[in-house]
Amino acid sequence: MADERAVRQAKVTYDTLCRMLDEINWRYERDEENFTIDSGSSGEDLPIQFRIIVDPERMIVSLISPLPFDIPDEKRVEMAIAVSMVNYSIVDGSFDYDYTDGTLLFRMTSSFRESLIGKDVFKYMIAVSCKTIDDYNDKFLMIVKDVMSLVDLFKFIEEE
Repeated sequence: MADERAVRQAKVTYDTLCRMLDEINWRYERDEENFTIDSGSSGEDLPIQFRIIVDPERMIVSLISPLPFDIPDEKRVEMAIAVSMVNYSIVDGSFDYDYTDGTLLFRMTSSFRESLIGKDVFKYMIAVSCKTIDDYNDKFLMIVKDVMSLVDLFKFIEEE
């Protein structure tokens, strides 16, 4: 259980996040009790849903975005390779892939331990996360549907 000081710091961080979202007129749902925000964005091809969690226990802010499809058994090894290729190429955040159940999500975190996070960090987290997710969610789906190969994905990454 987080101590009182950590909870206060999480509340300040959460309030800063909400103020930033309000200032840019971003639509979102807030859960003040659990320090979470649920929101999303329109990607070029697939919708992007995400949750931002301010975690007083670990003193981190996490943006987590599950991709809106699961990977079937016969594509899981290929997807593991694809996710590894993409993660090696991106600057911040990562795709987390659970090989056992075929779920895939994007995650970006930032620590607020012994520090204050400003609005620009939250803008960065949302902008970079949405851009990265939008760049790759359709590629992952095309691999699942046998429309794109790992070689095609490699070429796409090299051109980026």
